Amino acid sequence: MTACVIEASAGHEDEDVIAPSGCTLTADGAYGARLASAGGSWFPERWTLDGPEPYAVPLPRNQPEEPGTEVQPMADGRVLIHRVVAGRHAFSLLYPTGPGTGELPLGAVECPDGTARLRLLPPAPGGERAYALAVGPRATSVWLVAGGAFGPERLAELPGRCSGGVWLDRSGRLLALDRETGGHTKSVVVDLEAGGEVSPLLQIAAESDDRLLLADHDSGLLIVRSDAPSPGQYRLGWGVLGSSLPVRFPECLRVRDCSVTPFAIQPGQVLTPESCAVALRVDGPTGSWVGVWRPAERRVHHLRAPEGWLAGAGLWTPEGVLRLPYATEAVPCGVAQVSPPPAAAPDPGAATGPLPEREPAAPATPATPATPATPAAEHSAQPADPSAQPADPSAQPAGSSIQPAGSSARPAEPPAPSAARPVPLQDAPLGRLVTN
Repeated sequence: MTACVIEASAGHEDEDVIAPSGCTLTADGAYGARLASAGGSWFPERWTLDGPEPYAVPLPRNQPEEPGTEVQPMADGRVLIHRVVAGRHAFSLLYPTGPGTGELPLGAVECPDGTARLRLLPPAPGGERAYALAVGPRATSVWLVAGGAFGPERLAELPGRCSGGVWLDRSGRLLALDRETGGHTKSVVVDLEAGGEVSPLLQIAAESDDRLLLADHDSGLLIVRSDAPSPGQYRLGWGVLGSSLPVRFPECLRVRDCSVTPFAIQPGQVLTPESCAVALRVDGPTGSWVGVWRPAERRVHHLRAPEGWLAGAGLWTPEGVLRLPYATEAVPCGVAQVSPPPAAAPDPGAATGPLPEREPAAPATPATPATPATPAAEHSAQPADPSAQPADPSAQPAGSSIQPAGSSARPAEPPAPSAARPVPLQDAPLGRLVTN
């Protein structure tokens, strides 16, 4: 089946898309997929990660794949592949069949003039469906490309150019996108089960560019990027769904001469977002390494990445162990288990929630399109000097360790579970959150 994208892009690059990692993981971390190379040829490779030892299965076809071909693992172990052929975006499912590779064609999305930009969205919760984003100069479409009944299906069309893509619930219904309209970018929510109904999600200030990078379903922790605290300079910040506290932009997340990209949030920390560990990819002049940050600690732990780390790929266990896939000549499929320093114990009697700032601003009233919230001055309890030299990732902090998967290292003790749940999205609009 071939479908048609109505809006074609006029060669307008999407500069807001974060560079993809070297390996894509399912939401539960059971499978991974990447485009591997051997002898100058590229082929899909599936990683199985939920067993006692990780292992890879190559899925080559009759001819090599083009560099940049997208692959994504599905929950049943098959691998979705996205190829561009003569202006058509073709989708198929690959699976091992004894010594060979089977392929199930799903259909294609045809783009007028072959100029539309279409990419896969991050793996959806559940892993039974896969989605893609087609970006045009005036509109953006969300496509169901795997898991549907009749091939690719357009689910929603939004005015404006969209980037990003963060799932906000466990059912794969609510998708957050960063939409550019009127010269500014704001995050919106697309309800894929309500005909693509769109509603505002994140608006810190009227003139700011506000993007959602990560969201955790258990704690409600959100990681955002915005230039609200310093126009023209993008900063990483954090907020909480349903909280009346403003969005915070910690100084410790600014590392001189380095780019910092969050890629995973520790799950299972119900109603304790300030204790969630956030994994960061830090790219600097000397290479890439891993950072670990918790909102309550106001500091970043810089850790060595395993040799051959597929940079930007990884996920947390609820117990606080970071699993990082890597590939070397000696170990073509490996997973390193990184145990960062444990969270600092709070002072006895300290109130739960984010630590107060030196000069906290009063929470603003809910923002509306007519009266947007105005950002307050940005402060930090213990601001780090942004001009300081980047941390040396080769100096391993005390209390941290890196172990290969299957080793006898004991993970950190899990936190005590809580029976409470975060405020549902529909009852916690992020328009209430402003910069502090």
